[in-house]
Amino acid sequence: MGRKILVVDDEPHIVMMLEARLQKNGFEVATATSGAEALAQVKKSRPDLIVLDVMMPPPNGFEVCRMLKEDPVYKNIPVILLTAKSTGRDQSLGVSAGADAYVTKPYTPEELLGQIRELLPK
Repeated sequence: MGRKILVVDDEPHIVMMLEARLQKNGFEVATATSGAEALAQVKKSRPDLIVLDVMMPPPNGFEVCRMLKEDPVYKNIPVILLTAKSTGRDQSLGVSAGADAYVTKPYTPEELLGQIRELLPK
């Protein structure tokens, strides 16, 4: 398998859809359905990239991103925030949290795959 991507979303159907699409494109996929589970997964088996929903029970995606980016061990893992929150303020919060990309729902699979390929370390 290819590079490992951690998909984090509190809606299981979104996790399953993303997992299937990413596996079809040659990625190894780990999943989590909460911010706390995501942090545990990162520590357990460091992913090459994280696709992270914003709206989840605490810690939300902004908080998880900030925690990872403030940790010297994990700060270089690219994070894509994937969310329905599309205001300029939300995008600013994402950038402030350290996100490497901010993709708003609805999105095209090609858009997300393009961001992933652009951010994965060569």
